[in-house]
This record gives sequence, C-alpha cells and structure tokens, in this order.
Amino acid sequence: RSWWRYTATTNARRVIFPPMTQVVVCGAGIAGVSAAFHLTRVGINEVVIVDPLPPLSLTSDKSTECYRNWWPNEPMVQLMSRSIERMDEYARESDNVFGLNRRGYLYLTCDQNRLETMGRQAELASAAGAGHLRIHNGSSSSYSPIELEGYESAPPGADLFLEGDLLRRHFPSVAEQVVGGLHARTAGWMSAQQLGMWLMERAIAAGATFHRAAVSSVDTSGGRVSAVGLDDGTVVQTRTFVNAAGPHLRTVGRLVGVELPVTSEVHAKTAFRDHRGLFPRDLPMVIWNDPQQLDWTTDEAAYLRAEGRSELLDPLPAGCHGRPEGGPDSPWGLGLWEYHSPVIEPRWPIPTDPLYPEVVLRGLSTILPELDRYRDRLPETVVDAGYYTKTPENRPLAGPVGPDGSYVCGALSGFGIMAACGVGELVAHAVGGLTLPDWAASFDLRRYEDAAYVRSVGATEDSGQL
Repeated sequence: RSWWRYTATTNARRVIFPPMTQVVVCGAGIAGVSAAFHLTRVGINEVVIVDPLPPLSLTSDKSTECYRNWWPNEPMVQLMSRSIERMDEYARESDNVFGLNRRGYLYLTCDQNRLETMGRQAELASAAGAGHLRIHNGSSSSYSPIELEGYESAPPGADLFLEGDLLRRHFPSVAEQVVGGLHARTAGWMSAQQLGMWLMERAIAAGATFHRAAVSSVDTSGGRVSAVGLDDGTVVQTRTFVNAAGPHLRTVGRLVGVELPVTSEVHAKTAFRDHRGLFPRDLPMVIWNDPQQLDWTTDEAAYLRAEGRSELLDPLPAGCHGRPEGGPDSPWGLGLWEYHSPVIEPRWPIPTDPLYPEVVLRGLSTILPELDRYRDRLPETVVDAGYYTKTPENRPLAGPVGPDGSYVCGALSGFGIMAACGVGELVAHAVGGLTLPDWAASFDLRRYEDAAYVRSVGATEDSGQL
C-alpha cells in the first residue's frame, strides 16, 4: 500500500489512485483537514484531500486563532461545546502540541445600560448550555483567576463583573472608564497551524492522501456522485465528495448543481511588535463591546477627509479586540476590528486598508490606555487578511447537499478554528451513516426549507460574530 501514502510535490504529478476511492475532500483548510481526519476516525480511510495550495495556507490562520462556547443561541453552543470537547481530547492525545489554553474572552463596556444588556444576553447563553453564570459585585467576589497555560482547570461558564473597580482588581491594565464586563471561561486560543497539521498528519497516517490539484468537475450523472475530475487531468473514481472549499464554497457547490446561500467578507488582523512592553502578557482575549469614536487631531482629521476616509471620523462599530501572541517573552500582540467588512467575490491578493494597523491600535488603546503611547510612532506591524464565508444567519453548513454522495463542510465564517473539529466530525458521521445529534439539523442545508426557521433567521439580530 505504499502507493497510497502519496504526498504531492511540484515534481510528482502522476498519481495512481485505487479503482474506487471512498471519499474525495475538496479543500485542505481547517474544515477539509478536520473532515478527512474524522472520516478516518469512523473507519473511512481511503480519503483523498485535494487542494491546489499547501494545506492550511489560504485563510485558516487569518484570525486570532481563538475559540469559545459562549454564543447567543442553543445550536451554536451545542456545536462549539462538542468541538471544544474534541479539541481538549486531541490536546491530551498530542501532549498539547497546538498550545491550547483557556484564558477566556473578556468583554468590556463603559456604558451602564450596555452592561445590563450584556447581563441579559449572558443569561440567555447560560440557559442555552454555555455554563453557569457567576455574578460579581461588592458583596460577592469569589472569582477564579485565569491560568496562563493549560486548559483543564478553568471553571466553565462565565463571570459577570457589575463593578469596574472589582474587575480592575484582576485586570488592572484595562481603562478606568470600564464599568464592568463579562469573562467567558470556556474560551481561549491555540496555534491553528499546529492543530491543523496534527489532524492532517493523523489522517495521512490512517490512510488519507493529499493531492496538489484543483477540482475541476464532479460527475453526478444519474443523480449521484461517481467521479471527481482534477485540473491536472486526473479523474478520481468515488461515490462521495465533500465540498470544504472555504471561500470557494459556492463555486465548488455549482459543480454538483447546488447554489449555496453564502457570501464572503474581507476580514483582516494586524500583528504588532510591542517593543515597549505595553500590551500585558497575562490577559485573556479582550473585546470592547461599545462603539467608539477615535480621537483624531485636527491635522489628522483634515488628512482623512482629503484622502476620502472621512468615515473614520464617525463612530465606529463595537468589537475591537486583541490578545497577546506567543509566550511570556514574545513581543507580539494581535488586534482585529471589523469596522469595514466589504462583501466581495473572493479574489487574491485580498484588498486591505493601509490604515488598518493604526485604526486597530487606536481602538485597542481605548481598552488598554498604555497603548496610546504608540500614537506618535506606530510599532512594526504586519497585516494578514482572509475571508469570512458565511450563511445569512452565520451558521455553518454541514451535511448532504444535492445529488447522492455530495456533502458540504463549510461556511465557517469567523469561527472556523473553533468549529472545525465539531463540523468535521458531524460531516464524517453523516458520510458514515452514523446517528447524528438532534442539533445537527440546525447546520443542514435543508433547514432553509422550513418556513418557520427562515422567519426566525430574519428576526435574529445577534449572530455572535465578532
């Protein structure tokens, strides 16, 4: 079986596949790699992962690489909780090669009314299964501090701080105007690249293959998948095809005659070298829950108007967030703020805003005032960008679509890293004919055939996206 252990290289184009491959997975991002890995876990080992690019190199690492089970609706809580259970299991199995931690997400506000709203939303998330909500005020402050490393000792649920001074006892670097916040605890971050490669290596060890090519056709004559054509002339005979093409999900969906209800938004992140040591290394992910108007000087405002960027002078949306990157001695921090997320047909190179690093750092300085010392001279920054490919209500697609033998594993929006293990397992179980959890129907394309569901989607304002 040595021929089956093939890994494509630029000089190795001729591949001999078995007469009938069990599954072809289109896409070697985190969704496709997870689907392949979980297929091997249910005994489906002859899997070919097809992608014209190296694994995990398109958009899978273009995020904060974070995760949480704190979502505003029950199906997403159930999916994310399952996915986190799997990540915990794989961290134990791999000796935590991907650096999973459980520092949490710290949502902050300077608006008392918004704090009350955050409390009501937290009660809904808790009721949906995200864990117990602990409320802290002057008379109750039994808060368990975060541990910087590890993932097994953090309490589940969330801690709601109703007083800014009490919150600052544990997080003294946050701004004085903060009146309270919520610390979601089943949350943290990891190395997406390391997680993905661990899944990929285990899938290949179990019999899967990676082939460097693009899917150009899918034969669905007779109403079922029978073969997949690749742009290098290879034809792979198979009865099962999984579309895990990330930003190309809709294009690949058309190859099986399905118009998937997804769009793609540009989302960026900036890494900055914190050479002054102003970003505390012991923080959770911090998120500003309020809209904010940046404090530009008169000259800066005039420049922005002259450049046609006067929208940056207006109030910008909530959601600026960031975290430390690397170990305790690393000088790097990450920042993200979706103050402008254009919906476009995916193209490369991805268009980005040249002012993005400065805008994000100014937004983060509202949370962590010490960062304002970078106002006069920005530190070294790097901008990366990817696409959030999402459904109208921002829930994944996982399950059968179109002709027999065709499946989708995607629309992972801005939560691809945290959802991948759950969604990949869901698709693998569907392919294998295993019993699915009740909540799987919430991620099946056929949900849009339910008029009541479609109405509920239109009435939902909070998708949980940062």
